[in-house]
Amino acid sequence: MNQIFEKKILCIGAGYVGGPTMAVIAHRCPGHKVTVVDVNPDRIRQWSSDSLPIYEPGLKEIVMEARGRNLFFSTDIEAGIRESDIIFVSVNTPTKTYGAGAGMAPDLQYWEKTARQIRENSDSSKIIVEKSTLPVKTAEAMERILTSNRNGVHFDVLSNPEFLAEGTAIRDLENPDRVLIGSRETPSGLRARDELCRIYANWVPKEKIISSSIWSSELSKLVSNAFLAQRISSINSISALCEKTNANVSEVARAVGMDSRLGNKFLNASIGFGGSCFKKDVLHLVYLCTYYGLETVGRYWEGVIEINEYQKERFVLNMLNSMFNTLTDKKICLFGFAFKADTGDTRESAAIYIAERLAEERARLVITDPEALENAKDDLKGLEDISYIVDPYEAADGCDAVAVMTEWDVYRRLDYKKIYDRMKKPAFIFDGRNILDYGRLFEIGFNVFSIGRPALTHFELSPSRH
Repeated sequence: MNQIFEKKILCIGAGYVGGPTMAVIAHRCPGHKVTVVDVNPDRIRQWSSDSLPIYEPGLKEIVMEARGRNLFFSTDIEAGIRESDIIFVSVNTPTKTYGAGAGMAPDLQYWEKTARQIRENSDSSKIIVEKSTLPVKTAEAMERILTSNRNGVHFDVLSNPEFLAEGTAIRDLENPDRVLIGSRETPSGLRARDELCRIYANWVPKEKIISSSIWSSELSKLVSNAFLAQRISSINSISALCEKTNANVSEVARAVGMDSRLGNKFLNASIGFGGSCFKKDVLHLVYLCTYYGLETVGRYWEGVIEINEYQKERFVLNMLNSMFNTLTDKKICLFGFAFKADTGDTRESAAIYIAERLAEERARLVITDPEALENAKDDLKGLEDISYIVDPYEAADGCDAVAVMTEWDVYRRLDYKKIYDRMKKPAFIFDGRNILDYGRLFEIGFNVFSIGRPALTHFELSPSRH
């Protein structure tokens, strides 16, 4: 006997946003049928297997609980469109690499193809939900595409941006700071907004579900990520000054973060931000400002990206200067390759840039990471003389230096005396995430370099200008 569902929800795009979001909706709304579709058959096969295509704490348990009951994965996009009541669009919107706006503007080709596919395969009215990060006024363009056939099918377009942090995506979905839904201020637009509100109200408190105009909603996602990226670049810029003045950036950040007007989040100095969103969204914001003639505003936000790039290069130059101005044939182990802990995602990871620069200096690299080694191999496939080893002790064996790229908890708990004994001497540690006890490491015998703190060395350092 076929189950009768209250609503049939479709998500086009089975990536880092679409998959986890739909898994939680299916888990929390067992009366709704939730189908996730994608053009990539390998990805769909993984979602339908015991080996999911992405790693997120808690994700597998939720998928296994709902899959086959009211959560389904398919490559039949056209059938999914036809039978659905609500369609979430969660396709990739990378930064353009060609033509007008190359390097800054979002590439909307996949989004537009999806809009046309929805129009061509819909024979009943539907609610379309923008889940991808999109420029302001994109909903207006989608409406024009969807209504161009004039076949009597009505579409309401909503903006429902995601505010997920990789590594905590399930927690963020289960207990969000807010759910933002933007709509047209028309009777049908408001009805569509209420429909989506009712879905989230199955587990999200009413006061956390906020509404706005569709344009404010689209812009809010870009601005949110831009502000977070700005915080990271701000503290990273101060870390450079701390190193010159013998101040400790952690102590500075603690003092600043105790100001109730500022708070202490996103004040951890590091080698820089990564991931699929921050750089892309800041660049989209820069392009948007420039498009509307706000060049000064655009340059302000472009500075956030410049500091991020500067921080990565500064880290490499510190390694070069500290290791006697040559890295040729020196064996360096990178602890971590994911852009942050608790994810296998390496998109825009600082480790990619640093690995490439170290390879340019003719260092021999060893990469270790509990979840991201396969992605690392793909990211660095053009480089030679790189080893990929899961066990961090084995990876560090015989190395001249260890550089912490990702703040995995496992790296905090390692026996660094054991690692030191198996490394070449003098042994160096470069902590790009400020997660290690650098006083203890110095006592063991390491020459220790972290971000925004005075170096601890067993020899006198040459002056550095970066």
